[in-house]
Amino acid sequence: MDYTQIQFIGGICFVLLIIVEIILSLKYDRELYEWKDLAASSSLGIGSALIAIFTKAMTLAFFFLVYNIFNPEVDGVRTNIMGWEAFGWAWYIWIICQIADDFSYYWFHRANHEIRFFWAAHIVHHSSDHFNLGTGVRNGWVTLFYKPLFYMWMPAIGFHPIMVMTCLVIEALWQFQLHTQLLPRLGWLEKILNTHKHHHVHHSSNLEYLDKNHGGYLNIFDKLFGTFKDLDERNVTHFGVLHPPNSYHPWTILTHEYRDIWNDVKSAKTWKERFMYTFGPPGWSPDGTTKTVKQIQREMEAKNIKSQSEMSEEVFSHEAEIVG
Repeated sequence: MDYTQIQFIGGICFVLLIIVEIILSLKYDRELYEWKDLAASSSLGIGSALIAIFTKAMTLAFFFLVYNIFNPEVDGVRTNIMGWEAFGWAWYIWIICQIADDFSYYWFHRANHEIRFFWAAHIVHHSSDHFNLGTGVRNGWVTLFYKPLFYMWMPAIGFHPIMVMTCLVIEALWQFQLHTQLLPRLGWLEKILNTHKHHHVHHSSNLEYLDKNHGGYLNIFDKLFGTFKDLDERNVTHFGVLHPPNSYHPWTILTHEYRDIWNDVKSAKTWKERFMYTFGPPGWSPDGTTKTVKQIQREMEAKNIKSQSEMSEEVFSHEAEIVG
């Protein structure tokens, strides 16, 4: 079974699982789904799937190009330009490749939150204030075009492109099923895996949770690089983004942050400001009138405020407003 077959079967499972969750929500939580929101997520998901037919073909071709350049045949053997033999298909190579894929996903995902131009594409996925499997298919379209750049090092060092693409599909399948509120904690697995509760944190708009838990199926890289945050179930979790598009129209959802970037760039006085408004962290401003997530969280830490629930409504509204 190759990666295209896995992806096709996964797509069917996506639809079936969403239907099952909708049926369960009608009995246990009628507020889990909102029909206009689901329609918007579905439209964006279908558009993403159609574009992916083209981008995945281009990604595979790109990976083969990189693989062939950095791993030419020497006496009939694929040999990396650094001198080692290109990796084969042994079971342990698959495991190493999957971990390497998760490492790449972590930095790809983190960049999507910390570089505003990438955030403009990724905010699509976070823009719903509902958290369900329907949100799992609410994907941005632009991310499909630059995502391969974060993975190109893998075929370059000797992982076969088909193996890399297969690991990407497996990662996507795991990511999809994280978008549910109907599963409990998973015990000791929570210490290793990026689980549903950890992903609740990632999709939360609570100030203490912003830009946390970027991992794919592992949480080790979040722990290593300081972005891990466990869910505190004593506090209310608010899903979505601080500045939502306030629309169910797919085009508005796709483009609203690009519009905001353009407006900021037009108001900029220097080329440095134009660059930072585009490629700096979301919320950056030259005079501090708006602040980044890291700046806000440092201020909360300095004031010994551990969660949004400890803040007064007036203070929270102010903090939310200046995060850009």
